[in-house]
Amino acid sequence: MKVLVTGGGGFLGSAIVRLLCQRGDQVRSFSRGEYAELSALGVEQFRGDLDDREAVSRAAKGCDLIFHVAAKAGIWGSYHDFYRSNVTGTAHILEACRLHGISRLVYTSSPSVVFDGTDVEGGNESLPYPSRYEAHYPHTKALAEQMVLAANSPDLAVISLRPHLIWGPGDNHLVPRILAKGRKGQLRRIGSRPNLVDTIYIDNAAQAHIQAADRLFSGSVVAGNCYFISNNEPLPLWDMVNRILATACIPPVTRTISPALASGIGAVCEVVWNLFGVAGEPPMTRFVAHELSTAHWFDISAARSDFHYHPEISIEEGLLRLRQWVQSAGV
Repeated sequence: MKVLVTGGGGFLGSAIVRLLCQRGDQVRSFSRGEYAELSALGVEQFRGDLDDREAVSRAAKGCDLIFHVAAKAGIWGSYHDFYRSNVTGTAHILEACRLHGISRLVYTSSPSVVFDGTDVEGGNESLPYPSRYEAHYPHTKALAEQMVLAANSPDLAVISLRPHLIWGPGDNHLVPRILAKGRKGQLRRIGSRPNLVDTIYIDNAAQAHIQAADRLFSGSVVAGNCYFISNNEPLPLWDMVNRILATACIPPVTRTISPALASGIGAVCEVVWNLFGVAGEPPMTRFVAHELSTAHWFDISAARSDFHYHPEISIEEGLLRLRQWVQSAGV
């Protein structure tokens, strides 16, 4: 097949690209930058922004399948910027599919689209979207996901995957942030509950995307649906954080603050950052405080049943691989 991966130079995107290349697909990447590792794989690279309709259309022309992985992530920033990348950009992907007769689209969403600030324990795909969001990222990702699912038709089969907290070698977001804050002693447990949280190892997340695409066609059981995917090994959040810290020989987090205090600090930070236009992201927000003090793990039986997803790399094995990468790359 000829396949386009948006965000092909990113953490998840590049893992998907590698799997596609390994099985002989002809792969294109659409990203804002150019990546030597993709060139080495023989990947055709298109550069541009998702809010550039013409650039997206050029990259998509002639493809059979699109993995729309690229997005603006993060806990802070202007709503306009999140909307432009995550909603307008997704609209441009859908337009390109219709214009060029592309019949399959795999969209990368997030479990945060259904997060309402309270515990989610064993939640499945019937969970509703909340009436309000505490951050622009989950809000705009939810709008984009709903747009994608509504586009499912006899001419365009779509599926939305919700991987939860992707980590592993090559991570340029979650693991480096944890290690950097751990080295500076900036991490605090929020609350004392052993709130269970799902994560997913990078290879498992990429494999789930390939498996979903292979089962995706008009009228198939997966078409028009969303799916949670994880390692299916929920652990207490701070146990997982400490195990990641241990890969870099950083002491575990032991100091604790209350959820109410963390939420209050987050609210104050948001006001200050908004009022005075402080550069960078706040050290705490209400969204982060609630995410770090609640349980959120999901039932992946639908993914297991409908496209035979099974996480091949356990958390234990993944941490061994992560340790090797952290120490060799000097993360």
